[in-house]
Amino acid sequence: MTQEKALAILKSGKNVFLTGSAGTGKTHVLNQYISYLRERKVPVAVTASTGIAATHMNGMTIHSWSGIGIKEQLNQAALVSLKTKKYLKKNLENVKILIIDEISMLHKKQLDLVNTVLQFFKENNDAFGGIQVVFSGDFFQLPPIGNNEETSRDKFAFMSDAWLQANLVVCYLTEQFRQANNSLNKILNELRNRTFTKSSYQLLLNAKSNTLNNNEEQTQLFTHNIDVDSINSKQLEALPGKKRTFKASTKGNKKLVETLKKSVLTSEVLTLKINAKVMFVKNNVEKGFVNGTLGTVTGFDSEGLPKVKLRNGKIITVEKENWDIQDERNKILASLKQIPLRLAWAITVHKSQGMTLEEATIDLSKTFERGQGYVALSRLKSLESMQLLGINNTALTVDALAYKADQRFMELSDEANKAFSMNELAKAEKPFIKACGGITNEKEIKKVKNKLKDKKIKAKKGGTHEITMAYLIQKKSIAEIAEIRGLTEGTIASHLIKIREKHPKVNLTHYRPKKEMLKKVRKAYDLQKDKNAISLKKIYDELDGSVTYQDIKLCLAFFN
Repeated sequence: MTQEKALAILKSGKNVFLTGSAGTGKTHVLNQYISYLRERKVPVAVTASTGIAATHMNGMTIHSWSGIGIKEQLNQAALVSLKTKKYLKKNLENVKILIIDEISMLHKKQLDLVNTVLQFFKENNDAFGGIQVVFSGDFFQLPPIGNNEETSRDKFAFMSDAWLQANLVVCYLTEQFRQANNSLNKILNELRNRTFTKSSYQLLLNAKSNTLNNNEEQTQLFTHNIDVDSINSKQLEALPGKKRTFKASTKGNKKLVETLKKSVLTSEVLTLKINAKVMFVKNNVEKGFVNGTLGTVTGFDSEGLPKVKLRNGKIITVEKENWDIQDERNKILASLKQIPLRLAWAITVHKSQGMTLEEATIDLSKTFERGQGYVALSRLKSLESMQLLGINNTALTVDALAYKADQRFMELSDEANKAFSMNELAKAEKPFIKACGGITNEKEIKKVKNKLKDKKIKAKKGGTHEITMAYLIQKKSIAEIAEIRGLTEGTIASHLIKIREKHPKVNLTHYRPKKEMLKKVRKAYDLQKDKNAISLKKIYDELDGSVTYQDIKLCLAFFN
């Protein structure tokens, strides 16, 4: 199924299981749908089965959001107790759409509990209290943690009563965006389909002799933490020079802060040295890095921030970034601020889930769990970008039940693809949004879009003047910016003064008034003795009201 068709099915309001192999764009489709809902003021809860996955999407774990924590069962008294918690009551009663990412790592007992909790809070016995649910993930990833005696059948979410009750439409994405049509793609598909051939095995063995661009600098993937920690510690200690330490700062709900500390891939206390091998653990496309980008610390700036040289030669001064947990109305409940780096001579296969690595050395000789080999190999773009240190038979296996389910998911996705036409799905969009209490008026949607855009700019740049500056750089008119931002034209003109003071090198000559007006206002301006307390009214009166307050502000912005 294409991304476009999957998104159309989501917009129609159907319960959906979004799946597909690595690199087919599951997260991209989810983010498109989340933006679509927020622009229409529909309360959506963005959650994930693990803290790592949740922080990638600025969401929270499903355990925390639903109040189930680590519980395996809830009796009536426990449910009543949950309802006394104000934040839970607000979250669960208001939500219209629930998204759970990395569903493969959520135990079936926990999914049943989420179903029970929503039915109780919504006072509705339909699946998940009658709201739309969207599950995303790939069951060939590592399974949920369970008791030693539990089999896959006892753990996988698709074996739960809640899964069956939800009557999910399966959207199996098939377009490949991460790996090109290459040998690695063939190997991954053979592992998924349990048709692994001798020729593919030989291709993997050949990767033992691969020479990477700079073998000593490659990320190494191991199946055990002890190997990873040992390599990273030894490599850091072996480097000459002074250590630099960066401590994370946190704020918000204490329990959620603890969740963030355990979940984010960076350390609460990060120690670096010049020439340390590092990996970025957050996406920031504007600054030139994404989760998994590799580099080397080349130095520290005057403020002590690390400078990292990427593989493409670009040097980035790395500032602290925020990891947030938000509720469905975008309110930040907890945040952690830290340099988005971790030592990266070595990482575990488990920690590598969700990353795309440029190059890596992989040791699968101690693989102890079915699926670890698939996860490790699917982090790479090609066989040429990998050097294999070792491999055992377990690394070449996937879970038998996951395979059987995946075959059925493909069949169900094909059926859904044929059953729903794009026209039919498009007709269902507005009624669904209205049923969720959202907005469908295009003018209102545009206003919300602009406000959301403002929030993003403000979060990145730090203030209302900077939001205006972003529009000024685009050469939008004062009137246009005022309309977009819901402010007066005079306020935008005031922002221009501040921007000219703070950012004199920014080219804003597009807004410079004509010479005659500048000369006129300058005469009135020069009459004022205290240049630190300019009175707009005095200038206005001096000019007998012949120049508007807005134009006076524009002139002041261009006075030295």
